Amino acid sequence: MDKLQVLLESLPWVAAITAIAVGGWLLHTWLRIKHGYPLDGAWGQAIYPSTDREAAERIKLLTNENAQLRAELGAVKDRLETIERIITDQPSKLAREIDALSIGKGGHA
Repeated sequence: MDKLQVLLESLPWVAAITAIAVGGWLLHTWLRIKHGYPLDGAWGQAIYPSTDREAAERIKLLTNENAQLRAELGAVKDRLETIERIITDQPSKLAREIDALSIGKGGHA
């Protein structure tokens, strides 16, 4: 009888803890869905959001934009290297190179 009494007294606490745990899990899942994070199945596989045509198109557009930005960054790096070389070279060497270019293009002799 004493064990039954302890069980009956602890039942509300067990129910409250279970309700809090389930409520926390529901809140966590709802927040993940709301902010676009994938939900995980029992074995860690993503079950939501599924990859659809719109998501694939977005990935394709972002990939193209990434490639364009990388190409532009490469061009900017090349220009920066040229500017750094011009700035750090000796002025007389730079003048000789400019003169050589002018002569090669049919400028003054």
